[in-house]
Amino acid sequence: QVQLVESGGGLVQPGGSLRLSCAASGFTFSSYYMNWYRQAPGKQRELVATISTSGRTTYTDSVKGRFTISRDNAKNTVYLQMNSLKPEDTAVYYCNTHLGWGQGTQVTVSS
Repeated sequence: QVQLVESGGGLVQPGGSLRLSCAASGFTFSSYYMNWYRQAPGKQRELVATISTSGRTTYTDSVKGRFTISRDNAKNTVYLQMNSLKPEDTAVYYCNTHLGWGQGTQVTVSS
């Protein structure tokens, strides 16, 4: 049974940082690309970052230079380090692979 469990969300002031984690189980983690998506209120879900099985990364333009996706195959975990956060980064963040979705974790950037 595929499980993706996100953690690390919360309330942060503009300019602050958060690190999201996604613990995976039920499949061979190292064999799959992993993604972080986000969905803001009233908006469509958007792809934020992807990491390949070899560690190659891609980002949506709005987070380039601020967010970093990484993975630890020994821990079956993918991370999203978010720096210089802006109010427009406020959203529910989801971990994803071809096999399924996590439940999401709320990130709120506000003073």
